[in-house]
Amino acid sequence: MNVKRLLTHLFMTRWRVNAAFPGASLQAIEKAVHESHRMHAGQIRFAVEGALHSGALLKGLSARERAIDVFSELRVWDTEHNNGVLIYLLLADRDVEIIADRGIDAKVDREEWETICRAMEAEFGRGNYQTGVMHGIAQVTQLLKTHFPAHRPPREELPSYPVVL
Repeated sequence: MNVKRLLTHLFMTRWRVNAAFPGASLQAIEKAVHESHRMHAGQIRFAVEGALHSGALLKGLSARERAIDVFSELRVWDTEHNNGVLIYLLLADRDVEIIADRGIDAKVDREEWETICRAMEAEFGRGNYQTGVMHGIAQVTQLLKTHFPAHRPPREELPSYPVVL
């Protein structure tokens, strides 16, 4: 058990999450995702979770494992072309994980996803949460435009609004 991680999660309050992502930031993120959906046939969801519950921490649940759970809970896999992408932030760890459905994951190398995650985390480390998310959305959008270009007027299969867990 990592005591430092446990304490970090215990002291990550809803107030701290709201300070990192105030309403105006969440609206800007929603707009960016909505605009992204107009440029390709893929689907993006953004979710931020302040901290894990103590039970998950005691079990050693990683941000990646939690992101996979959230991917399922938000039904990001439920798209026509299996091209949903979840950008997940575990704020207490400042850890970004990108979980992509099999349609897009088969076309994008894991290193590309990791590069996007590390760039976002660098922005978060400087306290630039909105900038980091917008940068990540823009980069994921470019990958989706390359691999799933819009052939007809695209439709939103998944909601654009960010999820705060």
